Amino acid sequence: MAHEASCRHFTCGLCNGKQDIRLNVMRKTEGTVFAVKRYAIHDGPNIRTTVFLKGCPLSCVWCHNPEGLSPAIEVVTMPERCVGCGECVRSCPERALIVTGQGVSRDTEACTNCGQCVDICPALAHERTGSGETVESVMETVRKDMPFYDQTGGGVTFSGGEPLMQPVFLKKLLTACGRLGLHRAVDTSGFAGQDVLMDVAEETDLFLFDLKHMDDAVHRKYTGVSNEDILANIAALAAAGVDMVVRLPLMPGINDTDANLQATGAFVAGLAGVRRMDVLPYHAAARSKYAKLGLEYPGFGIPKAENGRVNHAVQILKRHGLSVRVGG
Repeated sequence: MAHEASCRHFTCGLCNGKQDIRLNVMRKTEGTVFAVKRYAIHDGPNIRTTVFLKGCPLSCVWCHNPEGLSPAIEVVTMPERCVGCGECVRSCPERALIVTGQGVSRDTEACTNCGQCVDICPALAHERTGSGETVESVMETVRKDMPFYDQTGGGVTFSGGEPLMQPVFLKKLLTACGRLGLHRAVDTSGFAGQDVLMDVAEETDLFLFDLKHMDDAVHRKYTGVSNEDILANIAALAAAGVDMVVRLPLMPGINDTDANLQATGAFVAGLAGVRRMDVLPYHAAARSKYAKLGLEYPGFGIPKAENGRVNHAVQILKRHGLSVRVGG
């Protein structure tokens, strides 16, 4: 099935922004953000502010930011926090809430994610996953951290989800950071139209490029998409002389085989100007996020990345002449 026929995401980087969705928050705001992490030290060089943009075209079984998968702003409920006051039930215009013996329950079919329950709940039993933002509202936070960038040589990283899902908003943010002389990084899966990627590259100082698997069939199985465009895009960035760090999320039993590590090392070593890789060992810390969102964790069965296997992967990659470190 062609991607454009199946895509449900707005401003999709692969479809070049041609798709519609049922809840288009872009009509009111410039973009959708689900988190801003200040004083980050693993999302690029030195101390950084990481802005997480909502929406992702991949469905990786190990995804550690499930709240960033959907492009829409959603409302989630934590019944264990409910004190049974009924304020949210009375305020809900769609009558989508009911108080039960286990706390408040939400009819997800009736709910329109208007957020009135979030605003009125005294026990904070409801939360929004994401918010509509403007360039200025994001930059207001970024400017607060500028003293740390000046002292450490840090900057701003745009992550997700997949930031290339919102290419217009992303480029505006990158341009605004550039006007302030800030170092700008984009953390991406690379799954986007090449014209979109190269346009964003004009305002990007560093790409943190995740390379999940070299085999297309395996890549499809565990991420839901082909790696054909991803490999082509990483090669195009390298050929253009763009500064880039290739990162391998190391998934035991999935991409840590010697065959895949050898293929990955050979591919990256063949990219002009790219000599550094980061190995990111798998962990299951995101399981609680899935529970909070009412989702089943798809990564059950993936074992922890043991130190011995991580070191083995590093050694294989180093044999290709690459500088490899563990962590971002």
